[in-house]
Order: sequence, then C-alpha cells, then structure tokens
Amino acid sequence: MQMTFRLAWSVVRAQLRVRGPRTEIEEGYPVTKATPLASTCTTDERVGTAANAPTPPVEIEVGLLTGGIDKPYAFGLAMSLIAKGVCLDFIGSDEVDSPELHTSPKLRFLNLRGNQGDASLATKIRRILIYYAKLIRYASVARPKVFHILWNSKFQIFDRTVLMLYYKLQGKKIAFTAHNVNAGKRDSNDSLLNRLTLRIQYHLADHIFVHTERMKSELLKDFGVRERMVSVIPFGINNSVPQTAAFTPKQAKQRLGIRDGERTILFFGRIGPYKGLEFLVAAFQRIVAKNGDYRLIIAGRPKLGGEKYLDEIQRKINRDVKRGRVIQKIEFVPDEETEVYFKAADVLVLPYTEIFQSGVLFLGYSFGLPVIASDVGSLREAVVEGGTGLLCKPRDPVDLARAIEAYFAGDLYKRLGERRQEIREYANSRNSWNVVGELTRDVYLNLLGRQLS
Repeated sequence: MQMTFRLAWSVVRAQLRVRGPRTEIEEGYPVTKATPLASTCTTDERVGTAANAPTPPVEIEVGLLTGGIDKPYAFGLAMSLIAKGVCLDFIGSDEVDSPELHTSPKLRFLNLRGNQGDASLATKIRRILIYYAKLIRYASVARPKVFHILWNSKFQIFDRTVLMLYYKLQGKKIAFTAHNVNAGKRDSNDSLLNRLTLRIQYHLADHIFVHTERMKSELLKDFGVRERMVSVIPFGINNSVPQTAAFTPKQAKQRLGIRDGERTILFFGRIGPYKGLEFLVAAFQRIVAKNGDYRLIIAGRPKLGGEKYLDEIQRKINRDVKRGRVIQKIEFVPDEETEVYFKAADVLVLPYTEIFQSGVLFLGYSFGLPVIASDVGSLREAVVEGGTGLLCKPRDPVDLARAIEAYFAGDLYKRLGERRQEIREYANSRNSWNVVGELTRDVYLNLLGRQLS
C-alpha cells in the first residue's frame, strides 16, 4: 500500500516538474504559479450592477471538489449556492457535467477528471495521475480560500492525508461533507488504517457536514471531532434527473412490458452487499409463490468488487427472470432513462443492512414514489410510516414480504395517484436545497470570519 502511494506521489511530482511553472488546469485555460486564477465571476456580475458602478467587496468564493462523482448532490448544492450569491469553481468530470453548469457567471466548471469510462489499466493509471497533477496545480493557484470537499477522489488514503495537508499548507479553509462517516464499517472491510486516515481527515477539516444526528454522534464518539465543528444539514431532494409531466406511470409500465394491474417493486442504484438485495429477492419469491401479479425491477450496476455478490443473486432469480417476473437492467442508468423506472414502479424498496442515509430514497421522493425501507441507520427519520412509506426489520425477508403485502393492501397504494404529489411536497419542504444552500453558505462565511451583510 505504501509503495503504491509513494509511486503515485512521485509521478504526480514528476508531472508538475515536467509542466513547469506554466500549465493548463483545463484545456484552453492557462494559468501560472505567480498569478492566481481569476475570480470565478467579475464584481459587476456578482452584484448585478454596471461595471463602472461602485460595488461592495466580493463575499464568498469556494472551490467545490466533487471527486467527479454523485451528480445529483453536486448539481443540487451548486445550484443552491450560486442562487445564494456564492461563486464556485466546480471541480468535476464528464460524469457530473450538465448544460446548466455552464449558464451562470457565478460558476466555472473545471473538468479536471474528464472521461472515466472503461479503458486499459495503463490508460486508467495515466488518467488518474494526470487528474491529481491538475488538482494539485489548481490548489496552488486557485483564488477561493474555502475548499468544500463533497467526495474524495481515487486514492482515499492519499486524499485523507497528503492532499488534505497540502490544501492546508496552501492556506485553504476546508469544509467536508461526510456522506458516510465510515464507509469501511458499512461495507464490512474496516481496518485500523482506514480509521486512522479518516481521523486525520476529520481533524484537518475546518468544518464537517453530515445529514443526520446519528451521523454527528458517530463523528463525535468514534473520531473525537469537536461538536462545534459539525453541522447537520438536510439531504437535498434530487433535482438533476429530468421529469416529463406528460409521461405517465401507465406509459412507463408499457415501455417496460408491465401489464396494467401488475404490482411493481423497484430496487435502484449501485449493487453491493450492504444494499441487502438478497433479502428483497427472498421476500419477492415468497410473495409470488402466493400471488403472481408482482413484478420486480432491478436497475443499477454493481459496486466495485460487488460482481460476485451480484452473480449469486442472479443465480437465485434465474427462474423468475425466465418467467418474466424480474426485469433487470444491470448497468449504469443515465439521468434521461431514470424517469421510466421510477414512474413504472408502485413502490421503491431499500432493503439495506447498514447505512445512515440514502440518496436513492430522496430520488424516489422526487418522483412521489413511496418507499419500504429497512429500519437501519437514520432511515426512520426520513420515512413517515403510512405517509411516505413503511419500515421493516433488516435482514428479514419474512418481515419485508409482510411489509410489501401490507403496502399493496393499504391506502397509500390504493390512492397512489394523489399521494405521489403529497410525497413530493413533503420532501421538497423538508429537504429543500434552498435550506441546504443557506446553511452551507453561512458556514463558509464563518470559516472566512465574516458576517452576513
């Protein structure tokens, strides 16, 4: 492990030496070490006045480091921040890019990571090293004094330690969003090194955002983070996936070959052991043994290293697939296709065994789709039983089958047409990006030692 990171670091340093004092962070965007990057937006653009008019000083500039992943969260946060007057350097990739990120003078999209598609090992290594070289160069010349890290990049240990120290040496204030306080613990591959490097990152950060009180408690208890350094913010409702008002649930079912009256269950997202898909499969098989009017959709690709786990599940459902009871789309589902699955479904099931919060849950809510979720982590805080969904025992296919049957026998399903709008309104009020943006901006101001004007 140490050899790997020494090699990575030496190659990055070599990349920087080869490039010399002048480099290009992004194609067509030259910078020099001596001259910091220009402001994300000019003063007159920030305040909406004429260029020669007297203007107040710039309030906030932030480098938003996305890790090149999780478009829904990065997009929602970025849009809410620029609406609050924050100017952003959005450090992204092809995966998180969208036309809306190129329409505001308050946001500069820097595609440092580029394409992350399939390639040879040599090409992947070259890509990631060039990316780190660009990221390090960016940090050395960037104007923003605040860096907000949404996700680390490829080499977790390097990012948590060397890169964090480098940012601090550059005089940056660091905000960090801990979507998972300890993903190693969740994925059953925790280690002393994992916990040590997490502790280093959490203590180097100037402020940490989490999404639930339980996550905050874990940070304080397991990693010794001071309470005043942590803010609990809502998980913003997904607003990056397009929705077509004219496209109805009936049309979505027809597109997937689902007949009217078939009760459709959706499992959506990255597939890995902690997602508990095997328990949903077992529950589904119990139900269809009594009633054949059920369909299960499994949409998503396996997490890295989760291929064997998925193979075992597919062997179990082979007969149901052949009978047409299970629809599989075992691949990445692009935004423009997501709507089909969430509108065709009658309920979203999250049979997770270990998690604090789920972006898929809020994606479902954005479509007004009820959810049946395992009572783990903080999911209980996000599910209103009988209102937005139901809870079941984790790792218990019998109880999950009971919850599914209870849902389809209940009022939430029978009045699904009108309840969808109620769920959307509930989620938009409780998980508003407007609230997230305001809370996040206030933390930036505090880090800069400034007050709202």
